[in-house]
Amino acid sequence: MAGRSPIILNQLGPVVGERIAAHPSRPTVLEHQAGRMPWDLPAGVEVLLTRPLIGWEGAPDLPPPGWGEGLRWIQSASTGMDFYPPWLLDGAPLVTCARGVSAVAIADYVITAILAFEKRWDAIRLRRPEDWRRETLGSLSGKRLGLAGFGAIGRAVAERALAFGLNVGAVRRSGWVGPEPGVEPFGRLEDLAAASDHLVLAMPLTAATRGLVGADLLARSKPGLHLVNVARGALVDQAALLAAIESGRIAGATLDVTDPEPLPAGHPFYRHPAIRLTPHVSWSAPDFDRRLADRILANLDAYACGEPLRDVVNADTGY
Repeated sequence: MAGRSPIILNQLGPVVGERIAAHPSRPTVLEHQAGRMPWDLPAGVEVLLTRPLIGWEGAPDLPPPGWGEGLRWIQSASTGMDFYPPWLLDGAPLVTCARGVSAVAIADYVITAILAFEKRWDAIRLRRPEDWRRETLGSLSGKRLGLAGFGAIGRAVAERALAFGLNVGAVRRSGWVGPEPGVEPFGRLEDLAAASDHLVLAMPLTAATRGLVGADLLARSKPGLHLVNVARGALVDQAALLAAIESGRIAGATLDVTDPEPLPAGHPFYRHPAIRLTPHVSWSAPDFDRRLADRILANLDAYACGEPLRDVVNADTGY
């Protein structure tokens, strides 16, 4: 690989494409053609830069004949890999993800959601003189924020939450090898949910985590819990969440992700006053393409020199 000028298929748009084309390895950058399936690669492509929601959801169950021939590296613009068919991670080629690229933007979204909930931002908006009234608003100081997942997103959320005086607890599937300043480690999600005023889902969707937030966990949660999901909709049993909110056990939810996306017309989440839906945009920021291109260029540096790449996806865990 070292010393060669790779042929790269770019499915990430012109900002990334222009930056990659200027790399010292002098790659040949092919742009994705509209209407072409993302797995239908031109001959000779060595590196694939791809992202979800460009047709991967319609991928066949088995890899197409000849898939992956000559392909050495796939870089995803997403952190989660659940949008892709399982065969994308089987064997060669190497797959890397954009772990942490959107962490700051997502953390800002989470803090916004918590502030809006505590300060009752919608309820106190005045639309007519009769709405004028004084109410006691909530506070972040002294409340507990629970983080289900403590990777780059969890760390970015914790940093901001601590500045607002929140107590922060977290669970992580990989376990705890040492202390994290200001963060109380929890061994079980059930215990974290029972102790938290706000619970943030920031973990990957895998076979082990699908439906993790169900009726049992919600029943064990602290009364009045506010759930924030910036990960994947399928982590949550949505019928159980709706029932828990309507029973009064759960005070509300901020959901940037649902299952499916978008939810069908008439779904009760759209009209429920205790549920705020946003269209899977927590990751977005004006500098996202630049940050993504920076990450890819760093990996391209390593690739051109035959060195290990960053953020390699573990095929066994799926993230």
